[in-house]
Amino acid sequence: MSAGLPGMRGIDHIGLTVPDLDEAERFFIDVLGAEHIYSLGSKQADDDWMQVTLGVHPRTVLREIRFLRLGNGSNLELFKYDAADGQAPQPRNSDIGGHHLAIYVDDMDAAIEHLRAHDVEIMGEPNLSKGASEGQTWLYFRSPWGMQFELVSFPNGKAYEREATRMLWHPARPAE
Repeated sequence: MSAGLPGMRGIDHIGLTVPDLDEAERFFIDVLGAEHIYSLGSKQADDDWMQVTLGVHPRTVLREIRFLRLGNGSNLELFKYDAADGQAPQPRNSDIGGHHLAIYVDDMDAAIEHLRAHDVEIMGEPNLSKGASEGQTWLYFRSPWGMQFELVSFPNGKAYEREATRMLWHPARPAE
């Protein structure tokens, strides 16, 4: 018997709760180049379905879900909730549940200029990775609602690839 989840193929989508669906969709489409695929309407329940199924307060209302496709990577599922018990602040990277989305680009300088042209907050300067990730350049940036993203680029590969028998998935070569 093989280890792992039977039939697992990879990540289908990443779900993100955002404060303003229109703003988030515009950011993903106009700045990052995503494509809107479809939307789903409101969901609320008079029983404990929201708590049992989604782990939220039972009187929370899910206002809308929008599905986007972002290049060759995972799909995105954007949620707008009216949380019956309020909402916690967005976690930092160092907090449990902290996160960021890393987006591969072929040309780091062109990507940074594009973000600046759209008044996106750039966090610091590009960083050069070391060790097994040598060859990679990366830089964090923030969405208008404060979510952290990362640009990554390694057009000539990473150091680990010289001796690896199995490579990390690469969005520029999705079939490999």
